[in-house]
Amino acid sequence: MERAKLNAGARIVKAKIRKGDTVEVITGRDIDKGKRGEIIRVMLEKHRVVVQGVNLRKKATRRVETQGRGFNPGIIEFEAPIDISNVMLVCPKCDKPTRVGLQRSTDEVQRMCKHCKATFD
Repeated sequence: MERAKLNAGARIVKAKIRKGDTVEVITGRDIDKGKRGEIIRVMLEKHRVVVQGVNLRKKATRRVETQGRGFNPGIIEFEAPIDISNVMLVCPKCDKPTRVGLQRSTDEVQRMCKHCKATFD
């Protein structure tokens, strides 16, 4: 039943990028290209991530009354999701955007930098 809800050609792949990682935007809008930020949210089903300070959008909101509290109307700015393929993980050791490799030991798998071979976890 779960698979029926997904798009016909979509498949869920375990991502090598996780919440809290620092990433750099490598493609996309000219304003966002080259920006670095921390990942706020990962949506594996949709193959997208939300990066802090990247892909900012504005949305007009009305006054809403819920549970006796009113939220002020106005224009709010928020980070919209971008495709996971448009970002690259930044290695904390060499401070460069890098591809992520997997280093398997006897009982665990660790992510590692392809350039300097440093492990992330």
